[in-house]
Amino acid sequence: MTDEPYILVLYYSREGATAAMARQVARGVECVSSIEARMRTVPSLSSADTASEDGALRATQDDLRGCAGLVMGSPTRFGNMAAPMKQFLDESSALWLQGALIDRPAGVFTSTSSLHGGQETTLMSMMLPLIHHGMVMVGVPYSVPELRATEAGGTPYGASHWATEAGDRPLDDQESAICRALGKRVAEWAMRALRPQ
Repeated sequence: MTDEPYILVLYYSREGATAAMARQVARGVECVSSIEARMRTVPSLSSADTASEDGALRATQDDLRGCAGLVMGSPTRFGNMAAPMKQFLDESSALWLQGALIDRPAGVFTSTSSLHGGQETTLMSMMLPLIHHGMVMVGVPYSVPELRATEAGGTPYGASHWATEAGDRPLDDQESAICRALGKRVAEWAMRALRPQ
């Protein structure tokens, strides 16, 4: 392990679509020199849940504490983030009390089974605790050309993906590019904050 600063790409994925987005976000982070992507997942809360972890390492509060920035993703659950991600954030109150994440950049991403299944409300639900932590939210500006061309996922609030009810629609080129743009922007903002003034 290096001492290089990192962007924590934190996600929960049940069917694999959010994990695929996380990989694209990490690719975007890796486009920025002198910073790396650290991908971590959160565990499911139920033994009946068949969450897809694909051998990913589980996140700890220390991963969150040490990050230079955060990009967080969750599938949509009734227009909200999934309970495992909420549980992980609920456990971060010690970091909140210490002000450990103040002024660090953060972005969010989500995957939905229905085209109008609450992508934007899910992104907003993930932003709320990050704003309470004092993090600086980074979205996707319309200067990212794929945001104007997408026919499925993608919002200025963060990256999104429409997986269909069967979960069989892979990320398309526009959605992938938006994920990479989000990861790159958060990494760029983190590097600005790390440079001596």
